[in-house]
Amino acid sequence: MSAVEQRLAELGLTLPAVAAPLAAYVPAVRSGSYVFTAGQLPLLEGKLTCTGKVGAEVTADEAQQLARTCALNALAAVHSVVGDLDRVKRVVKVVGFVASAPDFTGQPAVVNGASELLGEVLGDKGVHARSAVGVAVLPLDAPVEIEIQVEIED
Repeated sequence: MSAVEQRLAELGLTLPAVAAPLAAYVPAVRSGSYVFTAGQLPLLEGKLTCTGKVGAEVTADEAQQLARTCALNALAAVHSVVGDLDRVKRVVKVVGFVASAPDFTGQPAVVNGASELLGEVLGDKGVHARSAVGVAVLPLDAPVEIEIQVEIED
């Protein structure tokens, strides 16, 4: 078991199966020493766990937990390309999209769910630059979507 998989187990987490693409793309692509994931939705066993806008049908706390699920799905996508998460040198960038009610302005706190999970799992390697963007709607009416970019060691 890799160190990252051991850490996931300590947190009571396991890498899920990589989510099947919803359109014409792949879950992750490696270019040189970087892996770029597609946007990851809060899918569990291939099903969206919650729908709606944050600040209306979905609370900020619920959305923060959904962002954690998205980040775990993103790690699974990285794993599918590199085979061993111990090869992650660092998370470089996280982009979080939050389907927001018109008056909701707590996108950074929602995306903290993803950022915090990456820190818990990867330690200092999980520290990253980030954007948290409010949007009108996401695929399948998902409340949150997260994509990550990681640098890999050979």
